[in-house]
Amino acid sequence: MSQAMAEQERGTRRTGGRALPFITAEEAAAMIRHGDTVGFSGFTPAGAAKEIPTALAKRAKAEHAAGRPLQIGVVTGASTGQSLDGELALADAIAFRTPYQSNKDLRRLINEGKTRFFDMHLSTLPQHVRYGFLGKFAWAVVEACDITPEGEITLTTSVGASPTFCRCADKVLVELNEFHPAALHGIHDIYEQDLPPHRREVPIYRVSDRAGSPVVKVDPAKIAGVVRTNRPDESGAFDAPDEVTKKIGQNVAEFIANELRVGRIPKEFLPIQSGVGNIANAVLGAMGENPDIPPFEMFSEVIQDSVIGLMRSGKLKFASGTSLTVSGGLLKEIYDDLDFFKERIVLRPQEISNNPELVRRLGIISINTALEVDIFGNVNSTHVLGRDMMNGIGGSGDFTRNAYISIFTCPSLAKGGKISPIVPLCSHMDHSEHSVQVVITEQGVADLRAKTPHERARLIVERCAHPDFRPELHGYFDRVKCGQTPQTLSSAYALHQQFLKTGNMRGVDWSQSS
Repeated sequence: MSQAMAEQERGTRRTGGRALPFITAEEAAAMIRHGDTVGFSGFTPAGAAKEIPTALAKRAKAEHAAGRPLQIGVVTGASTGQSLDGELALADAIAFRTPYQSNKDLRRLINEGKTRFFDMHLSTLPQHVRYGFLGKFAWAVVEACDITPEGEITLTTSVGASPTFCRCADKVLVELNEFHPAALHGIHDIYEQDLPPHRREVPIYRVSDRAGSPVVKVDPAKIAGVVRTNRPDESGAFDAPDEVTKKIGQNVAEFIANELRVGRIPKEFLPIQSGVGNIANAVLGAMGENPDIPPFEMFSEVIQDSVIGLMRSGKLKFASGTSLTVSGGLLKEIYDDLDFFKERIVLRPQEISNNPELVRRLGIISINTALEVDIFGNVNSTHVLGRDMMNGIGGSGDFTRNAYISIFTCPSLAKGGKISPIVPLCSHMDHSEHSVQVVITEQGVADLRAKTPHERARLIVERCAHPDFRPELHGYFDRVKCGQTPQTLSSAYALHQQFLKTGNMRGVDWSQSS
């Protein structure tokens, strides 16, 4: 138990005449007013504030029942957990939300047009806050495993945008969470960039380099309250790899191993960035099993379950990220052996973990997941049928546009075989053909480098599309005999239209398309 936790309930902790004001979550929530913009800690559910937003949601329900408004602007590092996004959404307490979310209740409100949401590249969020592009921040609410009366905050399992929220907000509320040990001190590297025109390069030249402080430093006068809690992160376990995700992982690993064999990747190898989820875990697992891939490093956003086993085996030498998003059992394993993991993990602000300059300078190989890919290599990461928001672009653009090699993965079938994620034209575009170099499904690999649009189309259909949908896709572009890009606007969304009419993309009659 930390010294702060040992203090008496509702007491204070003093050094040099200063005191930390310990309050309840309800007292903290009562300070937040209708119309305030609040920056919450959290990057995935890891390190997300929990007690104060839950209390605020309860208060919002009471205010609404009394006929009074209570809605706030919610800004975080990325997605969060049910206690933040979920509870506030259910309480109709969110006026606007950015930059990313993954909660079903919030997603429903966004797609119904009841909650304003704007999608952002995650590397740009902190600087947009500092520039004033998102307006005034009344509050920062951050989770910590320790705090000193001098305002030195040791964060928990994520950094995200917390340092910038603490810097820019008028006041700071801290959730002091006993679940996370104060011994996490030292795993974080808190570094913020200067404002233009005085910005310098980020002084990180190797994945394991550190550039800043282990703590977030806040003027003690800004700390309006400290709430004690003992709650785990709300991170869930990923599904075990199935045959499709295993094959995608194997295809990625073999592609990278071949790039190494032919000399397009240097023999020293390069750092890996991987997205989040079941496919990402399968990819990392396959890389760990491939004997032709040497021990490697990660420079990524999220350190997830598969990373821990790779570290134990020695296949992963070091991981830099902005959040430690692992299932409960693995987090306990890490906490039980912190000395081992603190030598191999660093957590940074998202503007550093996702920094485009560093991605290009370090030569990152990026591997991200697509909702759909069109036959020219454009990628949709965010919208279902071009209309409904799924989660958001996240950090995929930060890495894709600057990667040494940019890879996108997806299965060749979805919705029980009724949908082909490989389509003639993406219904929404997040990453253009100019940024996407390699597309990989369980069917195979399409290397798009130095290929014309006609060559890309044929390669993606033949290598990545499911055999059941290849006739439809060939039927689309084989009809176009001229033009730099074999595109027919009147037919580009024929598969999508077929799905909307019948619930299945199969069976398009190209003779009815002009």
